[in-house]
Amino acid sequence: MTLSGTNYEEICADFSWQIPRRFNVAEATCDRHVGSNKTALIVEGSAGSVELTFEHLQEQSSRLANALSAHGIARGDRIGILLPQCAETIIAHLAAYRLGAIALPLFTLFGPEAIEYRLNDSGARVVISNAAGIEKLLAISDRLGSAPILISTEARAAGNVLDWAALIARSSTDHQRVDTEAEDPAIIVYTSGTTGNPKGVLYAHKVLLGHMPGVEFPHEFFPQPGDRMWTPADWAWAGGLMDVLLPSLFHGIPVVAKRLQKFDPEEAFSLLARHGIRNAFMPPTALKMMRQVSRPQQRFGYSMRSVASGGERLGDEMLDWGRETFGLSMNEFYGQTEANLTIGNCASVMDLKRGSMGRAMPGHVVEIVDDEGIPLPPGSTGTIAVKAPDPVFFLRYWNKPEATEQKFRNGWLLTGDTGNRDEQGYFWFHGRNDDVIISGGYRIGPTEIEQCLMAHPVVAMVAVVGVPDPLRGEVVKAFIVPREGATINDTVRADVQAFVKTRLSAHEYPRQIEFRDSLPMTITGKIRRKDLREETT
Repeated sequence: MTLSGTNYEEICADFSWQIPRRFNVAEATCDRHVGSNKTALIVEGSAGSVELTFEHLQEQSSRLANALSAHGIARGDRIGILLPQCAETIIAHLAAYRLGAIALPLFTLFGPEAIEYRLNDSGARVVISNAAGIEKLLAISDRLGSAPILISTEARAAGNVLDWAALIARSSTDHQRVDTEAEDPAIIVYTSGTTGNPKGVLYAHKVLLGHMPGVEFPHEFFPQPGDRMWTPADWAWAGGLMDVLLPSLFHGIPVVAKRLQKFDPEEAFSLLARHGIRNAFMPPTALKMMRQVSRPQQRFGYSMRSVASGGERLGDEMLDWGRETFGLSMNEFYGQTEANLTIGNCASVMDLKRGSMGRAMPGHVVEIVDDEGIPLPPGSTGTIAVKAPDPVFFLRYWNKPEATEQKFRNGWLLTGDTGNRDEQGYFWFHGRNDDVIISGGYRIGPTEIEQCLMAHPVVAMVAVVGVPDPLRGEVVKAFIVPREGATINDTVRADVQAFVKTRLSAHEYPRQIEFRDSLPMTITGKIRRKDLREETT
């Protein structure tokens, strides 16, 4: 199933999916490398760096799996992982897969309401977190219907919380991994939508194999001898987990982990050099911030082999900067949580067309279709769609069968994004069919923010849209009709922003707020977000 060939057509013609009936992510990303004594993870902290082998990950995840099993966690149970980039994160993932359980990655910047919804919707039986995360969880414990077991990876005050180190220490290293089928569920990643709360995207174990060509292609036939991977993207998101961490470990390639409180572009260049990182997935916002650093090559002396980026278009100036800065063509790719890494570029075997997302990745069939799911001729504008079946597809939305059904039409998965393709199969992105906001690479749904803001005492009505931003692509803007008699000033604006930051997430708060007397409405009483977006463009 590896990529081979000297041009795009040859690579696609030679590629074929090889999905075994039985497959387990823990075996594929860890166990099969045991005995090589190879480095799996390089964790940089305040006291320096630690290199961890696959043997270490196997031992620790086996101990954790036994500890979880002793507390009643079994096949199919959901295991919340509220942790940053650190060794405990991948150990928790591996333990979940060993048990045949379902890993539920959670972003550490989530506020209590965001965490509460995801835990209740998924019915998580256990949540593993650090001290800061445990405090958030304890604060909402009376609102969690499934009353999950809490495990802290760090020392903290007494409470009804299990200690990670103690659990690991008293558990056996001998664990019999559950024999899973490739179609068995393994991961839930929550993604923002246009209506209602975020949807849980359920992946099977096979999704890792489905991602492999989409990682290998834009990273110029990854892996190559000496490769070493890093991303600033959080491992709780599909971009960090499925585009970097698990695929790299699958190939036995070391992954650099560093807990970043805030992205620092100079530190990013320094990290590349310090650890000999050769491959990176960099969200466009991170690259735009790195562009502000003067003379990076002379100052830091890094040596990159591949840089891949996705989430929003980089643009010609950024691509030119990448060639000058890294000495290579940054390969852009396209995908979404439900069908990731399906379109992309590989500069060594295909021409890069200005503004294009690239061509269908090897193994995937992508077309532009109409509203009925009928493919359109080249040059036509329609919905970007991926042919079913495909191993990179999600299994279904958790608890949302109707939404799952609506995602498919006439044998195609509809991405909800509009675009066109040319005669050679290059795709151009036009926009979204929905109201999802993509800011700094994050997909943000307006409904969750609007529901949060409606609880603020000054808000009578609100609509949230994405507006253009030179750094983040888009930022969240809230149009608010204040309650009668409310006083509006800078203090109130700041309080409204903090309200979202503390309850949902720091990446979802409205960076722009406009108070107005009314909002555009349809005759049936729905807010016309489209009209508000058009006002800002």
